[in-house]
Amino acid sequence: MSQNQPRGGIPVTILKEGSQRTTGADARRSNIMAAKVIAEILSTSLGPRGMDKMLIDAFGDVTITGDGATILKEMEVQHPAAKLLIEVAKAQDAEVGDGTTTAVVVAGKLLELAEELLDEGIHPTIIIDGYKKAMDYAIQVANEVAQPVNPEDREQMSLVVMNALSSKIVAEAREYLAKLIVDAANIAVEKVNGRYNLDLDWIKLEKKKGQSLFETQLIQGIVLDKEVVHPGMPKRVVNAKIAVLDAPLEIEKPEWTTKISVSTPQQIKAFLEEESNILKSYVDKLAEIGANVVITQKGIDEVAQHYLAKKGIMAVRRVKRSDIEKLAKATGAKIVTSIKDIRPEDLGTAGLVEERKVGEEKMVFVEQCPNPKAVTILIRGAADRVLDEAERSLQDGLHVARDIFRMPKIVPGGGAFEMEIARKIREWGRKLPGKEQLAVLKFAEALEHVPTILALTAGLDPVDAIAELRRRHDAGEVDAGIDVLNGKVANMYQLKIVDPLIVKTQVIRSAAEAAIMILRIDDIVAAAQTKSTGGGKGGEKKGEEEESKTSTE
Repeated sequence: MSQNQPRGGIPVTILKEGSQRTTGADARRSNIMAAKVIAEILSTSLGPRGMDKMLIDAFGDVTITGDGATILKEMEVQHPAAKLLIEVAKAQDAEVGDGTTTAVVVAGKLLELAEELLDEGIHPTIIIDGYKKAMDYAIQVANEVAQPVNPEDREQMSLVVMNALSSKIVAEAREYLAKLIVDAANIAVEKVNGRYNLDLDWIKLEKKKGQSLFETQLIQGIVLDKEVVHPGMPKRVVNAKIAVLDAPLEIEKPEWTTKISVSTPQQIKAFLEEESNILKSYVDKLAEIGANVVITQKGIDEVAQHYLAKKGIMAVRRVKRSDIEKLAKATGAKIVTSIKDIRPEDLGTAGLVEERKVGEEKMVFVEQCPNPKAVTILIRGAADRVLDEAERSLQDGLHVARDIFRMPKIVPGGGAFEMEIARKIREWGRKLPGKEQLAVLKFAEALEHVPTILALTAGLDPVDAIAELRRRHDAGEVDAGIDVLNGKVANMYQLKIVDPLIVKTQVIRSAAEAAIMILRIDDIVAAAQTKSTGGGKGGEKKGEEEESKTSTE
């Protein structure tokens, strides 16, 4: 309970009983400590030599990953400031799909260095202003370090994607997977008003356990995790004419309750025959317009299955809405909601539709589409955890490909970009008047934390590595970074270690905004936790009474 003592000596209750309030330096210290802990957890997973984390949830399910976004998603964090940092990382992942670990690590370092300035008596507002100016300047000079790239050059694109995959569990297969990602991106990308637009919704990732990562394949069409509905139907159709339906091939039950009075057996027979005739008319209509494959989001009645099999039409039912949309995009079909109105021009085309056994299950492959704008990457792997990690890695790789289409510029990896930006900020910051200069210099120091961690994970002495990097960058070697795999400082462009510019600028923006948001907080008011007692129904009732009592106070 928080109380204020007015002049008259009468205590005034402002907060509810059980509430806790932390103010000023204590509130900031608590928040900064929480953010630093999150950053420390993630820092060891940064870079190609980074470690993986094993996360076990409340149900005992295990996730093994080195992907920053996944680690933060799976961790059950309680502290509100730590949750803020996780939200920023999620936004980074949603925006550019990569750089989440770097964003959190830099944000944690910015807060750690801000704490040093706070201890020296510098006001948080001055630190915030310094960080804002440094962020704006960093994004401004980032273009000077960047090099343009041609998005249509598949070799250059593959290098950028490979670099994004090098820190994942699937790194051994990065060259093979990068090629698949680039091929898929080039099929799905569309050029609108001179600008590239890659919608990742049109690239489907389908997982099936078995074989190795090197058996992962790109299908120029869609793979459905379904099987053909009737054993009498063809399992392979060449030169397929596909009807894509959002309509059932069955007699739907009426929306209102009905009763039918039947007086003779003939009436039941006539009723069933009429149902059969309606279904037969649907199938006849599909056959008449030339459809030899039917794929529907809804159900297919057994009687309709029989008629379809007699006509030699392959059918698949209960396909997910997202898959139906991808199928229509890949085959050029129109999604039909009424079978009566279907026309020959509504049909999609594919060179081959075939049911195949993949692992232990059957799947339907719709491939060899003439001009597919939606494709599938069928991921293979020996274990479920390998498959899950491969899917996350491919998602990151596809995001990186999209980033290059959005902003076709690359920067050197291995901490070279961060070192160069830090050097430029330091030179510019020393000219600033007042205490803001101190915050700007701390911002540069925070960016240097990235190559420091890369040096640590590579087994180098971080002090020697940073000193060497500073010397080479001061001498004009913009591309000098940490060669993590060989444990030395080297030219990143020569080693073909590059990152998209848009990812790096978003990292700087996300990290600075997260640090600023947490530094702005100077008061934490936590409401009392709702009490509840166990012990069966009586306990539940007691808990409910207490809760209602609390809410009416």
